[in-house]
Amino acid sequence: MSSLPSDNNNEKDLGIVKSNFICVFSILLFAMGFPAAEYLLDDWDVVSVITARNVFSFILIFFIWLYIDGVQKVKSANWFKGFWIGVMGFGIGAFLILYLQSLTTPVIAALAVATMPVFAVLLEIFLDGRKMTLWFFFGVILVLWGGYIASGASLTEGNIGFAILIGFIGVALFAWGSRATVKSLPGMTTLGQVAVTSFGMAGLSIVLYFIGTIFMDLTNSVSSITLKHLGLVLIYAWLGLGISQILWIKAVSQIGIGIASFHLNAVPFYVMFMLFLLGDNWIWHQAIGALIVIIGVILAQQKSSKKKAEFFELP
Repeated sequence: MSSLPSDNNNEKDLGIVKSNFICVFSILLFAMGFPAAEYLLDDWDVVSVITARNVFSFILIFFIWLYIDGVQKVKSANWFKGFWIGVMGFGIGAFLILYLQSLTTPVIAALAVATMPVFAVLLEIFLDGRKMTLWFFFGVILVLWGGYIASGASLTEGNIGFAILIGFIGVALFAWGSRATVKSLPGMTTLGQVAVTSFGMAGLSIVLYFIGTIFMDLTNSVSSITLKHLGLVLIYAWLGLGISQILWIKAVSQIGIGIASFHLNAVPFYVMFMLFLLGDNWIWHQAIGALIVIIGVILAQQKSSKKKAEFFELP
């Protein structure tokens, strides 16, 4: 009987490691979307790119959900609440982040995403009653520092002011949407949560597309759709959003939005590593930044896993 607490702790530690690997794989797939989006933005407008991504992603997630959970679960889902979480959190949030990328560069967009731990931690402190520990605070600092180094961006760049503010708003909404998906849709499987919120993302993007086409003449992609574009859309939608979002929400439900958001700061390194495998140069500052992020993640969770009822766990 005396070995039971030790066995429980080992299982808990193993679960934390597994959840972090799920999050890493989610962010790796998410990072694949940045190069694909950049190529699409060379030929398409931002509204068309976000609409194609969200619609194709929802279609994939919906049919996976229908196949695994069945028709009854689909019918009884909280579609209304999930739709509005998807609109406000992931729909508007993701649109603003991509809009930032269209105004600046993928590096600046990645830098904005790297601030998500700040918003995620604040959400957990004010809404979930989390407690900030000294070691967790050090972990946050390391993650932010590592994300900044990995991005290679400079806050003194002339075009970063208003554009980065747009990105910050988008990142804050995305963090809220991630938390709300887990907290406000209880009793649903991860697939169901992702599907109903993705429906909101797709619905908003379709509305924006038609408004942009009919009233503002903002879309110009219909006449320039090729097989290359479709392939990039599928990479961006199915891998960079669809499968990535399923794994992301799974990780958030297990380790919380605060810790999960830490992993986003390694996105610049993942993007660089994939491009390196395709023949580009190795960029050391991104690798060093990613290493600092990893140290920050481990530091925050190591302390939390040893002291109960602190930041990592709900009181």
